[in-house]
Amino acid sequence: MADKNVKVKKPNAIKKWWRETIGELRKVSWPTRKEALRLTWIVIGVIVVMGTVLGALDFGFTKIIGLILGKA
Repeated sequence: MADKNVKVKKPNAIKKWWRETIGELRKVSWPTRKEALRLTWIVIGVIVVMGTVLGALDFGFTKIIGLILGKA
């Protein structure tokens, strides 16, 4: 009957989460510095190209709508 009064200590959820997170991060295949720089430049290039295309489309559609509405 004395066993009912014994409290079982549960593991701290934050500590458990931290341990599991560190364990998963050790499994990650991290890129080398060269790979990271190459991929960064690819992302920057795609952003510049897409920004230019979207800017040109916005400018074009603005002019077309302006002509249609007579605000040219």
